[in-house]
Amino acid sequence: MASPPAALRVVRDAEPAAALLDPIRQRLLAELRQPDSASGLARRLRLPRQRLNYHLRALESAGLVELVEERRKGNCVERVVRATARTFVISPEALGPLGLSADTAPDRLSSAYLIAAAGRTIREVGALDERAARTRKRLATLTLEGEVRFASAESRAAFAEELAAAVARLSAKYHDERAPEGRRFRLLAAVHPTAAPERGKDP
Repeated sequence: MASPPAALRVVRDAEPAAALLDPIRQRLLAELRQPDSASGLARRLRLPRQRLNYHLRALESAGLVELVEERRKGNCVERVVRATARTFVISPEALGPLGLSADTAPDRLSSAYLIAAAGRTIREVGALDERAARTRKRLATLTLEGEVRFASAESRAAFAEELAAAVARLSAKYHDERAPEGRRFRLLAAVHPTAAPERGKDP
């Protein structure tokens, strides 16, 4: 019996990333949050079983679908499968050399650098999460999220300056280069406009 599916899987390779971009396969993965067979999916989605089997084989080959059990029905064996995770995120590393890297985005004040840093977070945390799952350990992370309405560009700049100073002070206080059992953690602080700015206001 397969283990319960993960809540999230970070896709790091090109083959599963390509499979995720296919609309039919996306629909199948959404349906397969609960185990089902090709015949069951064919009835629910009203698609030919032969066509579904083709897509299911591709998803299983890419590691996005896994076998849960096999049921014998007369002379036939019905395969019951399930998505390996409930949700998926594609890491920039799936794009190979086309994936933006923080190392190649020199301007730290640019949106390109912020996006590259976010992509690096997805890449690194995704790899660490896979490793933690294999060893059945919990990955130590912390996420802080909030929203600030700045009165002006000047107040925004002052906030950024104070935030940078606070981070530098805390890093200096707790960083211990000589700790024998110490482990490095990456800290990423980002400030960007909300996705839906007010009408008539510049972002």
